[in-house]
Amino acid sequence: MTPTDSHTFGRRQMGRSALLGGVSYLLGAPGRAQAEGQPASRENLNVRDFGASGNGKTDDTKAIQRALDAAGEVRGTVFVPPGVYLCADLQMRPYTALVGVPTWDYHLPGGTALRLADASAKCLLNIGRAWGATIEGLGFDGADLGKGVHGIFLNKPEFESEDSFRIERCQVAHFTGDGVSLLRAWCFSIRHSMLAFNRGDGLNLRGWDGFLGDNWFSGNGRAGFAARNENAAVTLTGNRVEWNGQENILITGGEGYQITGNFLDRAGTCGIALRNGSRPCSQMTLTGNYFKRSGKLADSASYDSAHIVMDGAEGVTCVGNNFQAWRDDEPAGAWSPSYGIVYKNLKNCVISNNVLHNGALRQLILDQGGNGEDVVVKDNPGSLFKIPQ
Repeated sequence: MTPTDSHTFGRRQMGRSALLGGVSYLLGAPGRAQAEGQPASRENLNVRDFGASGNGKTDDTKAIQRALDAAGEVRGTVFVPPGVYLCADLQMRPYTALVGVPTWDYHLPGGTALRLADASAKCLLNIGRAWGATIEGLGFDGADLGKGVHGIFLNKPEFESEDSFRIERCQVAHFTGDGVSLLRAWCFSIRHSMLAFNRGDGLNLRGWDGFLGDNWFSGNGRAGFAARNENAAVTLTGNRVEWNGQENILITGGEGYQITGNFLDRAGTCGIALRNGSRPCSQMTLTGNYFKRSGKLADSASYDSAHIVMDGAEGVTCVGNNFQAWRDDEPAGAWSPSYGIVYKNLKNCVISNNVLHNGALRQLILDQGGNGEDVVVKDNPGSLFKIPQ
């Protein structure tokens, strides 16, 4: 092949593309094609070519949707250059990608930002039936508009087949509903993203086969991660889950979880709650997590003022975790939690080799009874935290 062959990458181009997750290629391909007198790729589409302005003032919904529809015809990629794009109720198509430039910080979107334009919308981006979709490098800004508006939304009437979508390096923030709401999702991943400051949950899941790694679930009104309906087979690894209004992680009647190496800080109620729903939580591993100052908003007399609550769980191991009581950063706020680990009605479970040094204010481990004989609770050293006078 010649150096100008449109299907050939040089090493330098390949390196730049890998570093930016493909963004450099999308930025460069149309320009190279035009310089060589060739049409831009039908598979790599730019929203600007469809009339989007990105000026933060003009409603770009129709322009972006035209680009998404065009990508759907060729299983292509839609690139959104840096800017602020007002839009609502966008619908992704199967086997397509929506890609931007991720330069958001902890509080604000940057680079490529899609901002909610309609307070009556159901969501900003709808990925229902968008099998195989990729969403990468975008800031989704709900602007606190409306009531119950979700950032990224999947809602199907039934579990049909593996959705196999992925969300990478995105910030989804300031929505009045959930940051990401997945209703009957099957097979997905969310990585290196931030779901924060939403009035609902950071991530609300009804579904299974999920991989959640290296994300922030921060400052949401309800839970950081919540699974209240059918849910199973989720891996949560290396996430920071913090300052959410209710539980940092809530699982109701779930099965097959690996919760490993996460930092769970300043939950409004429990750090992790395993609740008994239509069936008990079962077959779960909680290992190597760090729990700090859970129960910020809970009544100190309530068992919600705890790092972990397990009610009616079966086949759960809670091993090698670390727990600490404290208060806000300033320092200010109430000292919490009252309890370290609270459990009842367990079957075939192990709670061992956890460290609770200054782990709670009232009681490190509380057995509420109703457990089977095959529950092992041992070797959990620690001490109560004494509030400074």
